[in-house]
Amino acid sequence: MKTKLIPLLFATLLALPVLGQAQNTKPKRPNPMAPIRDVAGLPRVLLIGDSISIGYTLPTRELLKGKANVHRIPTNGGPTIRGLVQIDSWLGDGKWDVIHFNWGLHDLKFMPHGKRQVLPAAYEKNLDSLVRRLKQTGAKLIWRNTTPVPEAKVRPRRIPSDVVSYNAAARRVMQKHGVPIHGLYSFALARLEKIQLPANVHFTPGGSAILGGEVAKVILDALK
Repeated sequence: MKTKLIPLLFATLLALPVLGQAQNTKPKRPNPMAPIRDVAGLPRVLLIGDSISIGYTLPTRELLKGKANVHRIPTNGGPTIRGLVQIDSWLGDGKWDVIHFNWGLHDLKFMPHGKRQVLPAAYEKNLDSLVRRLKQTGAKLIWRNTTPVPEAKVRPRRIPSDVVSYNAAARRVMQKHGVPIHGLYSFALARLEKIQLPANVHFTPGGSAILGGEVAKVILDALK
């Protein structure tokens, strides 16, 4: 009897890794930062921004499926100081029809030394330089203003009123260069408790989908 059980046990042990692989073959969640292949004949759109834009990338892409090739930078856009260093590599050599962009939440956040990462005056100057570079692409530009910081305490520290100040600085830059502003701040603020995570600058999956709907609308309008 024992001699019959040994081959059976051996076969069972060999099958265990295969069973484990079968259990782990769940479909992977799409990575919003993964590169996409262009569909020939469709306009090319580039999203630039931080984790807020990462959240609405996939919903925006889905809503514009068959209407535009929606790309995004392959990372978190961070503060304007990162943008100044990486903007050329993000833009690449391809032609862009529309660029929807934002910097802000990382500029106004407080660092461990107790100061904001980028002060308002430097933010405005950096943004001016970035817009000048973006205009060189010949694309239609859309500035998306920075979304609200909740009143609740958040980490890293951010102050809700700073968003208003930094958005005002950005508005001056955009008016100077004739760049239209996508007012996602006001849109989000009107329904913040429903779409934003508690004590967090980020949004729920449903909230990001709602924001993506707004982003898709302004991009479609720009493509007309």
